[in-house]
Amino acid sequence: MLEAILIDDEPQAIKSLQWELQNFSKEIIVLKTFTDPQEAQRFLNKQHVDCVFLDIEMPEMDGFQFLEYFAERDFIAIITTAYDQFAIKAIRSNALDYLLKPIDSDDLHECIVRIRKEKEKKEFHGKLKKNLENLAINENQGDKKITISTDGKLIILKTDKILYCQSDGNYCTVFMENNEKIFLTKKLKYMEEKLHFPEFFRIHNSFLINLNKVKEYHKADEYVILTNNAKLPVSRQRKAYFLDNL
Repeated sequence: MLEAILIDDEPQAIKSLQWELQNFSKEIIVLKTFTDPQEAQRFLNKQHVDCVFLDIEMPEMDGFQFLEYFAERDFIAIITTAYDQFAIKAIRSNALDYLLKPIDSDDLHECIVRIRKEKEKKEFHGKLKKNLENLAINENQGDKKITISTDGKLIILKTDKILYCQSDGNYCTVFMENNEKIFLTKKLKYMEEKLHFPEFFRIHNSFLINLNKVKEYHKADEYVILTNNAKLPVSRQRKAYFLDNL
């Protein structure tokens, strides 16, 4: 069973779509409906759903602004609108489908079929990722590895080849020993959780480093120099703990 929520500032539009879903599909259940997108955001921060049917034209926050809030979203987005000029932007926002109001029953049925297939694909990729993560650490050879997801693919990295990770708001970059840079549409906390090994330490809100790659520490100016000569600041709040771990 697919679980969904509906978001539209017009109660009648929600009522109409909910009726269509309940009467023409046994594959989907509407958990909740929202006329306030901010309330829907709070709900999705706590609860997982398979898909979100989302209106575009809303007064306080439009549908695209709503999707931007979820840079890393685990739900499937379906755009619902009375206007056809948003189709290209919907595709760029990685929405799975685009339904024009009044929503045609056949179009809705085809959309649900696509949602189910997309969910199956996500579940398969999730299992594959978990299997790769289980294989990532080779205990016999002592190699520590992690898998990260970027650009629709999984990358396996040896942790001893990682120099540091740098935050850029909702994104971060991983700097490798071979001068490779891996850009991730994830916050630095994602890499901090991945690199849960004692040799990795967050010296600053913007930097997570491999302590084994520290070449120098300058006490007066509070910065480190890594083996690739990168000069990174150490925050005063983390200085004492950093020195204990170094």
